[in-house]
Amino acid sequence: MADVTTLLEARNLRKSFAVGMGAFKTSARQAPAVDGVSFSVERGETLGIVGESGCGKTTLARMLMRLIEPDSGEILFRGENWLSAGGVELRSLRRGIQMVFQDPVASLNPRMRVGTIVGEPIAIHEPQLLRVDRRARVESMLQAVGVGAEALSRYPHEFSGGQRQRIGIARALILRPDLVIADEPVSALDVSVGAQILELLDRLRRDLSLTLILISHSLPVVAQLATRVAVMQGGRFVESGAAEQVLQSPQHPYTQALIAAVPQIPA
Repeated sequence: MADVTTLLEARNLRKSFAVGMGAFKTSARQAPAVDGVSFSVERGETLGIVGESGCGKTTLARMLMRLIEPDSGEILFRGENWLSAGGVELRSLRRGIQMVFQDPVASLNPRMRVGTIVGEPIAIHEPQLLRVDRRARVESMLQAVGVGAEALSRYPHEFSGGQRQRIGIARALILRPDLVIADEPVSALDVSVGAQILELLDRLRRDLSLTLILISHSLPVVAQLATRVAVMQGGRFVESGAAEQVLQSPQHPYTQALIAAVPQIPA
């Protein structure tokens, strides 16, 4: 019987890409982006995955979302095989995992109004829902992320970066998913705006009983929300554990170097 407290489990995930050799040429050599990663996520927790650019964090996130397929390994979501799911099962599982993307500009269709953007997942997964009910759901979610119903008829370019990320969060949460993967959600934002977005994600996690995977190159970002931390280097997890343990008593030299590189504010 599946463990009801384990929402997501990844087993020995691997993904390699061909190495480029210049314009229009690739070599036969494959470079591992994700190299044997295994972990689990419990319901209600926030797992922070931290590491420098190029360590494989985003490739891992895209595999978890099935935006790309792993070369090998398994992913279980709600106890079911996520990678082999198809048809009705795939549709049911897919609505349970949603993603907040790094770039709030590129992730929103500039030709669509905000109401359509946020309501699109409902149109796909609940096509029987009346338009008036869909609009009410969208209005409620926009209010929840602090944008307001007046955004419904406007376009993404009319909003600031922080507001656009709030709209992206509303789209991700409109189906009330079990798991949200936030891939560098504040890296494109000013520090103060990013802090507000992190506070919003944490509040929504509590209010909506979400499970969150927070991916970032920034230890301070991860430290703000994570209950558990996994440190990624060269496609592998080199250290993982309770956030307090990893951040205050790091065991791996790479984790120690990351913490040492965080600027300290003079007293």
